[in-house]
Amino acid sequence: MRYDANHFMRRRTFLSRLNAPQLIAASFALGILAGGALLALPFVQAPGARVTPLQALFTATSALCVTGLSVVDIGKAFNVAGQFVILLLMQAGGLGIITLGTLFAFLAGQRLGFGQRARLAEQLSAGQVGGVVPLLSSIVKYIFVIEGIGALLLYVRLGPEEGWLRGLYHSIFHAVSAFNNAGFSLYTDSFTRFRGDAWINTVMCALILLGSLGFLVMFNLVAWRRDRRKNPLTTQTKIMLLMTATLFALGVASVALFEWNNPRTLGSLPATEKIVAIVFQGTSPRTAGFNSIDYSALHPATLLITIFLMFIGGGPGSTAGGIKMTTFFVIVIAAWSFLRGRGEPIAFSRRIDADTILRALVVTVVSFALVNGAVLVLVLTNPKVPLINLLFETVSAFGTVGLSMNTTPILSPAGHLLLIVLMYLGRIGPLTFAVALSLRSERSAVTYPAEKSILVG
Repeated sequence: MRYDANHFMRRRTFLSRLNAPQLIAASFALGILAGGALLALPFVQAPGARVTPLQALFTATSALCVTGLSVVDIGKAFNVAGQFVILLLMQAGGLGIITLGTLFAFLAGQRLGFGQRARLAEQLSAGQVGGVVPLLSSIVKYIFVIEGIGALLLYVRLGPEEGWLRGLYHSIFHAVSAFNNAGFSLYTDSFTRFRGDAWINTVMCALILLGSLGFLVMFNLVAWRRDRRKNPLTTQTKIMLLMTATLFALGVASVALFEWNNPRTLGSLPATEKIVAIVFQGTSPRTAGFNSIDYSALHPATLLITIFLMFIGGGPGSTAGGIKMTTFFVIVIAAWSFLRGRGEPIAFSRRIDADTILRALVVTVVSFALVNGAVLVLVLTNPKVPLINLLFETVSAFGTVGLSMNTTPILSPAGHLLLIVLMYLGRIGPLTFAVALSLRSERSAVTYPAEKSILVG
């Protein structure tokens, strides 16, 4: 078979013709397949362990989509080489594969065209193409500085306990996992053994919060701290700070209220250990997925609030999943404005336009439909598992949180495949995936008359 020069040119420029959503979707899909293939190799698995191809694919998806759900104990199923692959997948998933690939190309001396810069801006939720390369440089420095500081702080405790070399490795792994909101732990019980350790819990909570706020918000806060007049807080930063504080308070209050006297979780613990565990679980469930108490033993009210928090997730442009806190805020403020009979909703002396409200509504409705459809499939394929467990697993996967009621390993193969799809869609975003599948995004030139007689509510 003969190929002409135009054939090879078409193949070489295929990726360059993809728009940003398509490239994001494709890059994560290829990364998952590559990671799954690596984790399925015998030399990355612990002696005596046998990880099936489906388990390897599930683990790779969970790591690259910074989720933390697991069908195997990664501390026992994989050796150091396999755990290092998981570490790299978490780092790549948190930063974004397109961002990582652009960084390598930039370091290799390649010039970035407008298309590459546009895709990078989409991945970083930067909004503008101009100045995206300096932004990438700042993000990379920020990530490694925060993760490095976090690892050193964790080493203060883990070094003496695990030994200097193993303690350093555990510190780096868990710092990367926490900052990227991945939720993977090398310990079988996650962080239950450190439930009363205020130092480790504080460091982990700080890493989780810094990772969930989003890079643009953090840079705005740093600039505002340096010069408040020249660098005022943006509306998004104000929304993120308000929502972070509100949802953190909701998480802490729910755990304190329903678990303080629960004999299966916190009831038998000393008061100081209860407080440390409550703060940790008030921080982790929304985005990260670490746990210091058994989630299968939680009060049903705590589980429902946790599901709500996982569905909301973190901030746009961050390492967290969910529909995003800004999306939830826009819907709530729009509904409140309508109920009060006002016009367009106002937040922090800024008007929220109709396109933003519509986008938030679409993201929420699509996500809600996706979660409910997935729960229905899980109910049909896993009839012996309680509904609350299936709902919890579904939202945890979609929100890329990684918390589990000890249900993930016992699901059927069909259930595992469904969770893989949910983690993938949750990481890239259902709206991004829908846009990636659409062939054209043209606005109709025809305007139809409005219908006023449709009754709503």
